[in-house]
Amino acid sequence: MKLRNAIPVAGLVLITVAALFWWLNKSPDAATVIPQPSVAANIQSHAVLSTDPVAAFLASHWRDPLPPQGKPPAHFSHVEASLAPESCGQCHQEQFRDWSQSLHSHTMGAGILWQFQLMPQEDANKCMKCHAPLAEQKALIAQAQAWPNAPTQAPPAYVPPDLGHQGLVCAACHVRNHQRFGPEPRKEIAAVLPHDGFTIAPAFSDGRFCATCHQFPEDGPRTNNKLREDTYAQWQASSYGKAGQQCQSCHMPDRKHQWRGIHDQQMVTKALSTVLTRDGNKIHVDIINTGAGHYFPTYMVPKVTVELRYHEKGAAKFTLLASDVIGWNVDIGLEQELFDTRIPAGEKRRISVDLPAGYSETGIVDVYLLVKPREHYERTFMSVLDQRDQLDAKTLGLLETAYKEAVATQFQFTLASHPLTLQ
Repeated sequence: MKLRNAIPVAGLVLITVAALFWWLNKSPDAATVIPQPSVAANIQSHAVLSTDPVAAFLASHWRDPLPPQGKPPAHFSHVEASLAPESCGQCHQEQFRDWSQSLHSHTMGAGILWQFQLMPQEDANKCMKCHAPLAEQKALIAQAQAWPNAPTQAPPAYVPPDLGHQGLVCAACHVRNHQRFGPEPRKEIAAVLPHDGFTIAPAFSDGRFCATCHQFPEDGPRTNNKLREDTYAQWQASSYGKAGQQCQSCHMPDRKHQWRGIHDQQMVTKALSTVLTRDGNKIHVDIINTGAGHYFPTYMVPKVTVELRYHEKGAAKFTLLASDVIGWNVDIGLEQELFDTRIPAGEKRRISVDLPAGYSETGIVDVYLLVKPREHYERTFMSVLDQRDQLDAKTLGLLETAYKEAVATQFQFTLASHPLTLQ
């Protein structure tokens, strides 16, 4: 099937590296698995890898592709062996609850599944490197999509049938060859733990762990010579990175598994501050990135419209003074940059405008935000929906759901209110 003016749907998901997997009923032969440095490890030179234990751990932990888990230890119970997030949640209840409400648990939703209907298996595997990275997940998706080389047998008992559609699951970060890995414990732990305990890995508290999916290598895909995923490098260049304040400190405070960002009003409020200055009847409003350790927003998908609204004190009616869009706007083919107004960490964007005729010295200027976390996807999805007559029923249904979900993420609020009479 070809769509008119076909959209390179594989480009929507900005990930690389592909692999096919089969069910394995024994542990993978280490001699046949060739570890490939992850994006996080690629940040380090080979010389550093030999002396940096975190980089060395990440190169192994995020080897590309991830090998299957193999047979669980014979003494493991069903719950201990299971890769299901719900099994992890029997003990890690708070982490499971937070994860269930996070974007990580929705990385295999309609927004990517409709694309799988149109793209070859090899491209889909590239997407799943971050969206569903476990070998067992890829196998399940291959079966669901009836792709070539999909396993013909049912998955083993420790692989729940819906694992492929559960997104970035607990095991994707914490389980390798049925061994558990995690950060340093913050309190004394029991001498006897399920699943033979866990291996302490300081990498879980290091921003490079996140860079595996949130940073493209230097030879990664670009638009206008800018890496399409560049968050870790943005952080490195900021005062946060230079001070060693890791990604987890903002996106996993108190080790919460929520990973809030542009989709969350509280996080947007923390990221931005505003200052109003006045020169006669002209005002200047600075939108300052004081709280994000990377660009605001960090990548091309979100857009934030800023409106300056003047109103009399206590009045509901307002006059729109100015409007501006903050974001990196590219065409739906990811080939051409239209504008880039993102605000780097610690920097500002200024909006200047004349006050309306007859303004009052007791008037108020509101800084009002309309946040569209998935604006680029909205445009892309709609462009394909315009060609609905060429889509099969399943693809069309998924695409319509994806578009509705993208629009539903929008929110708006007053970020700040400034009196014209400066104190």
